[in-house]
Amino acid sequence: MNKQTATKNLDEIITKVEGARLKISEHHIVKIIGISKYSTAEDINTLYEAGQRAFGENKVQDLKEKMQELEELPIEWHFVGTLQKNKINNLIDLNPTLIQSLDSLPLAIELNQKLESKNKKLSALLQINSAYEDTKSGVMPEVAVEIYKQIIELCPNIILKGVMSIGAHVSDEKVIKESFKTTKKIYDEVVPLGAKYCSMGMSGDFELAIASGSNMIRVGSTLFKD
Repeated sequence: MNKQTATKNLDEIITKVEGARLKISEHHIVKIIGISKYSTAEDINTLYEAGQRAFGENKVQDLKEKMQELEELPIEWHFVGTLQKNKINNLIDLNPTLIQSLDSLPLAIELNQKLESKNKKLSALLQINSAYEDTKSGVMPEVAVEIYKQIIELCPNIILKGVMSIGAHVSDEKVIKESFKTTKKIYDEVVPLGAKYCSMGMSGDFELAIASGSNMIRVGSTLFKD
């Protein structure tokens, strides 16, 4: 991907994000995370030069390789994939800005134990399965607030910064919007507990997500297209 394409892709997304966020409020800020899992370090570098600063990977090994290749750049790295317990130590050592996929209380407890033993802290989002889909990770909406509170209480080395979810995997916009609304309602309940981010929306549905209150989107294919 050349600089011209990268700039064009980023500009198109920013324009759409601006349009969607201004419908809510001029004070509603939306953070764009570039999901680079199918892309090269070179492409990330090109997008960085075009102005994109935050990138997300969904495999610990890929995150490590790209962080090493691009260590000169002050990139804000996010981990967005399913975290396997045997990869926790590796991820802690990489020290990402945000783990977006903390998907259960047992995982949080295990992560906290390993953080404590290394005398470190990490920021994370609680992943919610707001679409009730078997193929998706995350806590069920009915127990999400309770689990959020338990993580705060039991896991002092995890700094919870909000919630994340993936929109319903259907073509019906009403159903997708409903899943986003479910997450936003939970987010509103945990704002008094320090939540800052409601991460919802990907390449195909981020405008709907912003309309539903998302303030962080995760875009891959639209940002990295040639």
